[in-house]
Amino acid sequence: MTLSPLLACCLLAAAPAAAPEGPTPPPIPREFRAAWVASVANIDWPSKPGLPTQVQQEEARAILDRLAKSHFNAVVFQVRPAADALYASELEPWSYYLTGEQGKAPDPPYDPLKFWVDEAHARGMQLHAWFNPFRARQSGAKFEAAASHVSRAHPERVRKYGDLLWMDPGEPSARAQTLDVVLDVVRRYDVDGVHLDDYFYPYPIADPKTKAEIDFPDDASWKREHSGDDPAARADWRRDNMNQMVRGLYEGIKKAKPHVLFGISPFGIPRPGKPAGVVGFDQYAKLYADTETWLASGWIDYWTPQLYWKIESKGQPFRPLLDYWISINEKARHVWPGLSASRIGAEPGQGYDPEEILNQIRIIREAPGDDGVVLFSMKPLLQDRRGIATTLAEGLFREPALIPASPWLGDQAPSAPVLAADGGRVAVKPGPGAPPALWAVQSRKGDAWTTRIVPAATTPNLPQTPADEVVVSGVSRSGVVGPAAALNLAKP
Repeated sequence: MTLSPLLACCLLAAAPAAAPEGPTPPPIPREFRAAWVASVANIDWPSKPGLPTQVQQEEARAILDRLAKSHFNAVVFQVRPAADALYASELEPWSYYLTGEQGKAPDPPYDPLKFWVDEAHARGMQLHAWFNPFRARQSGAKFEAAASHVSRAHPERVRKYGDLLWMDPGEPSARAQTLDVVLDVVRRYDVDGVHLDDYFYPYPIADPKTKAEIDFPDDASWKREHSGDDPAARADWRRDNMNQMVRGLYEGIKKAKPHVLFGISPFGIPRPGKPAGVVGFDQYAKLYADTETWLASGWIDYWTPQLYWKIESKGQPFRPLLDYWISINEKARHVWPGLSASRIGAEPGQGYDPEEILNQIRIIREAPGDDGVVLFSMKPLLQDRRGIATTLAEGLFREPALIPASPWLGDQAPSAPVLAADGGRVAVKPGPGAPPALWAVQSRKGDAWTTRIVPAATTPNLPQTPADEVVVSGVSRSGVVGPAAALNLAKP
């Protein structure tokens, strides 16, 4: 931290860190604050396929700057929209949504995922890599598949379902491909989390003539190991395919890098009637997603049910749905709901009012357990639609927050840092042991405290602020805060 010359001249060189001498610093808020950045159909980034590298990077920085300005501390970035890659991969081709041609690398060359990770970390934010596990072609897509795409390289793994292409979860090789892709990213990139959305088996479609629901065409994989065609048995088998994938992902991620969080954002209703009075889509019966088992078994680190309905929705009431998910969270994992900021209307009277989203965040904060929220998607935040991003920055997100810790991961607290003043600067160095990921910096002027959270690896000098005292703690990759060190700046 660079200090004024008048204050700096009063400091002793290499002043040792000490316990705070003045008022005790206030607790630092704990809350997961993230937004989804969707690449499929160019919803959020890049704004269209085939943009030059420089423009893509400028757009990415604008997104991250907006999040940082509103005191978000994480971004959920879609890196695999349809068995393709927004990063350098030997397993799947470059995404059409990135370059305008599937299999074509960015020009000039760069690795978008590494760029996003580095830029997020430079702002003290986590980056979670978001994967669609089985979609091989988005509805309405018209581009030609690359020769290396699974639909051409391994057509035996893929099924046509309406105008979608879908990797068959009943094919062990399809599940293995998804596992290999995710773990390849975990091993090669410094991501903080892995994230899956709600697309497991595809959402059902209807025959355009008969209007009857079309069953997913997995006869080949089913009949390979089963005789007969009992619909109930096949439904159980499909759910088991998904259970194997989810559990395998969790175990594989923890074996590779235990600190990397694994999160899922399922459809917001567990099942119709859960809780009582709730109606709507049945993901257990239609997507073959036994989400209650995944949460109750602790096969995830965080749970982001898509609670996209209004608080007073009669068939999908916000608070009872949130309370139900929390009630089955037997392993005390994080529950960080997803909210639909995209439904905020451009004008008053259109769509959701911004206060709807703000009140949902207030309800989440009132619920038992730790706090957190993920907003879909980035576009209304970047537009500051109806002032939602500014309102968050000036209100509910006014104070920076640390991401809640994950004690089941067993991370150790960083040791106290070493603070020193020399030549008008206050430098901070890690103590012995594993280096922290972040510095939690609390500065006092009189009785007023200001909190900043900054990346430890790139911040040897703390941010400038007029202060009588600075208190600094290290924060581990999984959110564990270590003991504080303090430096009194007011003593002559």
